[in-house]
Amino acid sequence: MSRRLLIAAGFISLAASAAAQERATSPHSKGGTPLNSKWEGVPPEFRESLKLPEWPLPNNRSQWERDRAGVRSTLVKLMGDLPARPDPRQVRVVSTEDRGGFTLEKIEFHNGADAIVPGYVMLPKSRPGTPPARRPCIVLLHEHGGSKDSVCLNLTARDHAGTQLVEKGFIVAAIDSYFHGERIGRGPAGAVENKAAQEMSFSKINLWLGRSLWGMQVRDEQCLLDYLVTRPDINPDQIGASGMSMGSTRSWWLAAVDDRIKAIVGVVCFTRYTELIEHGYMRYHGIYYFVPGMLQHFDTEAIHALVAPRPHLELSGDQDPGTPFDGVETLERKVGAIYRLYGQPENFRSVVWKNTGHEYLPVMRERMIAWFEKHLPVK
Repeated sequence: MSRRLLIAAGFISLAASAAAQERATSPHSKGGTPLNSKWEGVPPEFRESLKLPEWPLPNNRSQWERDRAGVRSTLVKLMGDLPARPDPRQVRVVSTEDRGGFTLEKIEFHNGADAIVPGYVMLPKSRPGTPPARRPCIVLLHEHGGSKDSVCLNLTARDHAGTQLVEKGFIVAAIDSYFHGERIGRGPAGAVENKAAQEMSFSKINLWLGRSLWGMQVRDEQCLLDYLVTRPDINPDQIGASGMSMGSTRSWWLAAVDDRIKAIVGVVCFTRYTELIEHGYMRYHGIYYFVPGMLQHFDTEAIHALVAPRPHLELSGDQDPGTPFDGVETLERKVGAIYRLYGQPENFRSVVWKNTGHEYLPVMRERMIAWFEKHLPVK
């Protein structure tokens, strides 16, 4: 190949790589924690003994299609020995309430393992005289400090998005995850109000049972999916997922293990574990977050690769210590490469706001809604 062609190819490669990346600013940014130096204060004996994975990126689509099932199987096994999910026909609609602009159904189901799971389904009202149609549905996953109420009903909650989505014609569904909302005080720690103690107790009991708390959290979302696809008012080919922080991570894990999620938007948790360790920032995530054996196999680029080529938008701040910026840059490069294997680089986009910490900016919410309107349009 001539030097001119090599240079041209290089520019094409750079352009393709940059296509998934965007840097932005917002007047609403409050700022966070500037990225510190790697291994600051960490003794050398720890650094030298730590072996972090280098997952080899597939370099062609056929290779990845062969390997994909094995990566997913490994991921599911790492979540632990999860019980079979229950019959979705056992889900109960507990109440129905007219909320003006939408109808609110409260649902509940036994997850077939250890809990009654409460949830909401928000239903847009059809125009008078129009026949009911199957609509797209967005599963909202709350943050560590949130609940189904914060994402669906509490307009002042920082992870709220339900009312905005239902106004656009989307059905919205959400549940309380373990040790949150109505599930506080319902677990091995008993009726204590201390969420941290409950989180730790759930983590301990699940380790004893050969599974992870995180695996059980994702499994509950799959129980919800099992129900949603049976509803006559939901288009099963138009189900998306989104959340902030813990909800963000649950959204891309859920999409990685379950193809019924057709599009996702993650908000401020596009985290790569290697950089999280290198910067000493593991303390910014609760014990629920850690899956035993994960780093014996791969980092989070492998999880995100399982989402491809489905539409995937990540919204981050460059001063969020739970999501180190250099890890975001690594994921942009690696995840973007997977989408290019499919010839669909436009289906992956990562936007990073400058001088922004762990916050859900108004413009992030606008981007989230626009992404779902584009990829899961209301008809």
